[in-house]
Amino acid sequence: MGGTNPYIEKVEAERPVKPYTVTFVSPNKTVKVLVEPEKTPYGPTGLPGSLLDIALGAGVDLEHVCGGVCACSTCHVIVKQGLESCPEGTDDEFDQLEEAPGLTLQSRLACQCVPNGTMDLLVEIPAVNKNLAKEGH
Repeated sequence: MGGTNPYIEKVEAERPVKPYTVTFVSPNKTVKVLVEPEKTPYGPTGLPGSLLDIALGAGVDLEHVCGGVCACSTCHVIVKQGLESCPEGTDDEFDQLEEAPGLTLQSRLACQCVPNGTMDLLVEIPAVNKNLAKEGH
């Protein structure tokens, strides 16, 4: 199943029980997504119900070179509002985040950040969220 890596500590995330919204803001557009817990996971990438799972399920373009298994930092996002509804990141996640440009105190890997649904979230996708190999640079 996508979203798991046998070499990192397992993330224990409280799953949401009621709908909530996640608004993804990127340099080119803003997308507001209604998350209905009974419909997650949307796909096999990232932890079930993670910000990456939600973004991909809504057609939001969010890089995820490693396939959502906490082995890179390309799905780096900044949770501007609602971070309190997400579990604390693991040491493995923070080790990967150290490689992300534009790191902030609200930075998370979208593949590992699973909101519990107690509040709506505002998530910024940094402009530097690019896969340089894919972009041809």
